[in-house]
Amino acid sequence: MRSIAAFWGAIGIFALLSTALYRLTPIAWDVFDYSLQWYHYLILTINVIFMAHSEGYRGFQKSFSPRVTARVYYLSKNATWGLLPFAPFFCMGYFRSSRKTQIITISLTSFIIVLIIMLRYIPQPWRGIIDWGVVVGLTWGIISLIVMLLHTFITQTCAYDADVPA
Repeated sequence: MRSIAAFWGAIGIFALLSTALYRLTPIAWDVFDYSLQWYHYLILTINVIFMAHSEGYRGFQKSFSPRVTARVYYLSKNATWGLLPFAPFFCMGYFRSSRKTQIITISLTSFIIVLIIMLRYIPQPWRGIIDWGVVVGLTWGIISLIVMLLHTFITQTCAYDADVPA
């Protein structure tokens, strides 16, 4: 049961991230159907670099992926039947985590939802330029999560804090 909870937690997170990547990638590629000027390319390049650093490296690799990895590993050792259905939400830190983590997780989720709604109204090529940065950040995040999970489960040790109250 613990293995199932850990697997469900990890797969739920991957499904969420992969779905976002799957939906955004075609919109990002559409930007190249437009006649872009030099400043479009400049902003695209700056945005991709910025999002790779802020979302990919700092957001995913340094924060989200270690927390999810630690919580998936925690589930593999300590899952209960009550946690099983909610494993992806547990792994993201929505509950049974510190108050700070819960506030950050809920705030960030709310911010992303509002941002998604607002970005639907931005016309191309600007939306594609923005989405390229998100695609790069999500790709970085998925890769960092895979690497951390593989390392943790191959070595059977977790170097990250699960942030689970005693």
